[in-house]
Amino acid sequence: MYPIPVADPGRFHLILTVDGEPRMHSWWDDEVTSRRKFRSWADEYGSPVGAHIVLVDKEEGAALAVWPDDGAGIVSGGS
Repeated sequence: MYPIPVADPGRFHLILTVDGEPRMHSWWDDEVTSRRKFRSWADEYGSPVGAHIVLVDKEEGAALAVWPDDGAGIVSGGS
């Protein structure tokens, strides 16, 4: 899979993988929108075994939400 160049992708990166393979991703500048999309993706795409969804704040370099919850104390989809 080759990355698609994007001029300004946005601050918040949402990534869906299944069995470690990237399946879908998207970027947003707005945190509220990105968290809403995170919850939507968890509902829509979270059922396959091996599915993993993570929302990353690229400016902070930190995961804001993870599905399924990895037990690291990250609040999934909160705020």
